[in-house]
Amino acid sequence: MAQVQVQPQAPVAVAAQPSPATNGIANNGGVGDARQFVSTSLYVGDLDLSVNDSQLYDLFNQMGQVVSVRVCRDLSTRRSLGYGYVNYNAAHEATRALDELNFTPLNGKPIRIMYSYRDPTIRKSGAGNIFIKNLDKSIDNKALHDTFSTFGNILSCKVATDSLGQSRGYGFVQFDNEESAKSAIDKLNGMLLNDKQVFVGPFLRKQERESTADKTRFNNVYVKNLSETTTEDDLKKIFGEFGIITSTAVMRDADGKSKCFGFVNFDDPDDAARSVEALNGKKFDDKEWYVGKAQKKYEREMELKGKFEQSLKETADKFEGLNLYVKNLDDSISDDKLKELFSEFGTITSCKVMRDPNGISRGSGFVAFSTAEEASKALTEMNGKMVVSKPLYVALAQRKEERRARLQAQFSQMRPPVGPRMPMYPPVAPGLGQQLFYGQGPPIIPPQPGFGYQQQLVPGMRPNYFVPMVQPGQQNQRPGGRRSGTGPMQQAQQPIPLMQPRVGVI
Repeated sequence: MAQVQVQPQAPVAVAAQPSPATNGIANNGGVGDARQFVSTSLYVGDLDLSVNDSQLYDLFNQMGQVVSVRVCRDLSTRRSLGYGYVNYNAAHEATRALDELNFTPLNGKPIRIMYSYRDPTIRKSGAGNIFIKNLDKSIDNKALHDTFSTFGNILSCKVATDSLGQSRGYGFVQFDNEESAKSAIDKLNGMLLNDKQVFVGPFLRKQERESTADKTRFNNVYVKNLSETTTEDDLKKIFGEFGIITSTAVMRDADGKSKCFGFVNFDDPDDAARSVEALNGKKFDDKEWYVGKAQKKYEREMELKGKFEQSLKETADKFEGLNLYVKNLDDSISDDKLKELFSEFGTITSCKVMRDPNGISRGSGFVAFSTAEEASKALTEMNGKMVVSKPLYVALAQRKEERRARLQAQFSQMRPPVGPRMPMYPPVAPGLGQQLFYGQGPPIIPPQPGFGYQQQLVPGMRPNYFVPMVQPGQQNQRPGGRRSGTGPMQQAQQPIPLMQPRVGVI
């Protein structure tokens, strides 16, 4: 158990959120149970890779009648995934197993038990979930659980670990209600656990963390579009009016020539924010400065990507129903010629024939009208019209994503259902225990005594004609070994060699 040095009466431990593979909610094993989460199915995590179904059954069957157990494994390698499920007949047996077996070592590794539910709504909602960081390396799942169980019923608890099982210094605890989580944050945030001050706060998903980071305060300011003569002293003089500056830098190339951008770092984030608000867009030496928060590369990329996608969407919305896509254009059609072809239907706001880098027409283009009625009339009249011996294809212009979705829907409707494939040849010839392979001729069934021979035909194969090799003195004998007259049967009949059939595939 981790020691809380500010409040010794409240022992502290850290909890973690359930593994994504669980599809369930974990309950704590000490502070009463959350009745609304009681289940007969348990998720068992942090299993050693050597643990098998039999060991899991033997351990959990001590607590009650186990209906089924399963250690989840990789489909291809059959290697354990490190978690499994145990199902009981009665809910009270599952509760007893969770209370008594949670954090019990199995094959030298403590297991982590939680109630398992098919509906992951509660776990994924994030309600009552808190994040703890700056944990001492000695704090494990049990110590974390024991510490936070003082504040309420715990649904899940985990300390994040690396591939060697060593703590990463942070973990997660999810309570069954927001009040318990808030109480734990209020009492433990900033406290010393095992001589280390920990941070305890609400758990935020990655998207929420990124949006929060965009609004965080900053000290470093980025300045671009500087004059080549602007120096660090000039930056310090201009920005110094807003607060204490810790450093300035004008970026230069290998020859010492200014790259026309730089950075100014403030001691106080409020000063940095005021400088951005006051100086962004102002002109110095006939150049308009851009002043903003210094960003990392991935932050700039995300911002530019968002702006680009937004502009595309705005453009598409602006021309929705007005923009026509024209295909199968002759190479001689220019922008002016295309505009002339469609101008009779209304006012054209833009018109362009798409070309490759060498200026050669790609055979397609776009025509935008001022109203949807004009575009609709042009589509009706021009679609299929012959222009320079080529029929035009005219349709409403669509974004790539919309076009792909439409084509996929059409393809899925057109594709016939796939039935079982019929083998090219029957796998086993009638009356024979021999398998038939592709490229091998159809089997020839030996003639039976008293029966005439009928060749077995296989679809897709030419008939294979053969002639029995008749030996001297047997001209009047049937292939079955019986004379044409009423004579005795030839008991010592020699096998009749047959000609090798020719194989032909149609």
